[in-house]
Amino acid sequence: MSSEFNVRRMRLFVPSGVLFCLAFFIVGASAQENIDAAPVIISEANSTRALTAAPKTRKLDQNARVFSPGGKTRITVFVTGVELLPGEGATAFRADATDGRYSRYPLQIVSLAPTPERPWVYALTFRLHAGMGDVGDVLLRVAWRGMASNRVRIAVGHEGGGLKDDPGAVPTPMPDTPVTFGQTDAPGLPYTGDRVRFMHQATFGANPTLENQLRRLGLSTWISQQMETKRDAGNAIRYSTFPMPNPPLMADLNPTCTMNAVCNRDNYTMYPLQNWFFREALYGEDQQLRRRVSWALHQIFVVSGREIVQPSRMAPYIKVLDKHAFGNFRSLLEDMTLNPAMGIYLDMANSTRQNPNENYAREIMQLFSIGLDMLNQDGTPKLDAQGNRIPSYDQNTVNGFTKVFTGWRLCATPANCPGSVTGTRNFKDPMEIIAANHDNTEKQLLNYPGAISTIPAGQTAEQDLQAALDNVFNHPNVAPFISKLLIQQLVTSNPTPAYVRRVADVFSDDAGGGVERGNLAKVIRAILLDPEARGNNKTDPDYGHLKEPVIYATNFLRALNPTANTGAAATCNGLSEGAINGITSLLDQDVFNPPSVFNYYPMDYSIPNTNLAAPEFAIMTTGTALKRPNLIHQMIGPGTGGATGIGINNIQGITCGTRVTLTRYQNLATADPTGTLLVETLNRELLNGSMSPDVRTQMMNAVQAVASTNALRRTQTALYLLLTSSQYQVQR
Repeated sequence: MSSEFNVRRMRLFVPSGVLFCLAFFIVGASAQENIDAAPVIISEANSTRALTAAPKTRKLDQNARVFSPGGKTRITVFVTGVELLPGEGATAFRADATDGRYSRYPLQIVSLAPTPERPWVYALTFRLHAGMGDVGDVLLRVAWRGMASNRVRIAVGHEGGGLKDDPGAVPTPMPDTPVTFGQTDAPGLPYTGDRVRFMHQATFGANPTLENQLRRLGLSTWISQQMETKRDAGNAIRYSTFPMPNPPLMADLNPTCTMNAVCNRDNYTMYPLQNWFFREALYGEDQQLRRRVSWALHQIFVVSGREIVQPSRMAPYIKVLDKHAFGNFRSLLEDMTLNPAMGIYLDMANSTRQNPNENYAREIMQLFSIGLDMLNQDGTPKLDAQGNRIPSYDQNTVNGFTKVFTGWRLCATPANCPGSVTGTRNFKDPMEIIAANHDNTEKQLLNYPGAISTIPAGQTAEQDLQAALDNVFNHPNVAPFISKLLIQQLVTSNPTPAYVRRVADVFSDDAGGGVERGNLAKVIRAILLDPEARGNNKTDPDYGHLKEPVIYATNFLRALNPTANTGAAATCNGLSEGAINGITSLLDQDVFNPPSVFNYYPMDYSIPNTNLAAPEFAIMTTGTALKRPNLIHQMIGPGTGGATGIGINNIQGITCGTRVTLTRYQNLATADPTGTLLVETLNRELLNGSMSPDVRTQMMNAVQAVASTNALRRTQTALYLLLTSSQYQVQR
């Protein structure tokens, strides 16, 4: 905004409570200053009505108190309490308004600029929602980096009415001097808020061992150590803590095995890989970040065991994800394209010039790299002159890529296929080309500035493949599309465009440093250490994401010291073998068996009647919502094993099983008859210190309703209430 703004000199007084009273789900700390800084909307001196300016005149105009309804109306308010990064601007902010009927309207932010008179005060201009009529007073909120501002009044159509002010709301008049808000992390303290939040984002859950490592190393050094190459006793590179199962390739039909329950389970279902995966998630401390990123990539490059029914066929696919989790995206694209499980799942292995199949050609663009629409670097869609989205490819492009991917089959030539086994299909080795089945005519690829968009006729299949993958990899959509998907998996379903752009710049090497394009190690580091990811408490109600069943289960299990179930075989060494897929399946997430190429849940799912992306809510039904508390009761409810729950056993015979141990928390309940120590420790360790006052009151009442002499039941009560709460089920 220009220097024509006439900003009055008033002091800003904001008690700490007003900055945090708006949270619906909250969480929490890293070793940086002001990690919880929240924006403050400036109000009139003696009320909570926003101080506004007329955008047309660009002058402060307190007389413009009532604004006309409609999507063309622009309003300028003033915001302070933020410190922006270079290049950070309007796309780092969100705004919404709530009317007297509790209807919530997202508002389009048009511009943000510092006021010349006070550069620490920003003029923020937004456009009213087109669906907002003559509603009177609305409560306006601004969010930045997951932190919500105070709410102030704006009159739309007429003044008055609407909601009451938020509890504790006070005037926030224009400041004379810069103001900062936020808390700094205390690195020496255990279970600080941001450190717990980081563990939930970068791993399968917090536990004392991991927390101690992070406290000693710091977040950045821990990431570096996780990304270091690990080797086994024979000096071979390993991508897991526990060896991945290596079941033999089996014939498609083997009645002798499939009629035997255990043989069928171990060779014709995902059971061995599921157990290995959960054991890795629960105990694989030196590969936690790789496992979490590999799990995220699995939900982008989807292959399902529902069609690839042998674990021996899925294992090489998982190894590709593990190998490239911190590698280069171009290499991941190539190895995934030639992976036999992917080849069968999306029909590339059966596609010939005589009988072409376009499945893989379509999905490598739609799901694995660029998406359906042209994107800006910040992940927002590009629009044409009429305001419509611009498709990123058309049927001609699909036809061109379909030709590229013809002629490949499962490896069957003995000289090229060390993993082949007579009488079975080879899922161990990358696919091989049959030149006679490849279409070597001219092919049209993606067309964008700088692209080689046409493959000439007469090239070999290998040449066509390399040219096509280069064409996809260098498309400008890849950086924002993949960056946003990974942010959604690890941090928040609704990242601001500014967050997406910062990560996409790292992906596309716009951030400099001589790093090659598509370096996933750099991308993951940028995602996890970004200011929008870090902080003790995220108070923006649009921030975070619902914990998918796998994350929900592993989060609480890791926190509660999972062990083998009572009576398990001595070979378990006290550890669960990871057989907990049965409980996540009941919650609609059957590991390595997604229902379609669109994942366990569609990544573009939004909450109905909102603009909020919420992929995991697609499988949060009335049925699965009830099964979550049933699971918690099963694991921590009254059992016969003392300070443990009932637990679960293996299928097809008891082996190790899984149960939790509540002893540590039970000791806290014993030590403090008031229950305060128990509740506050659970708050800090499981909710990142973000428990809302209402939840805390309810938990204290429930705990104190149990006799103080029954410490186990007090512990079970507190854990049940916390683990089934919405605050815990949403990762923030």
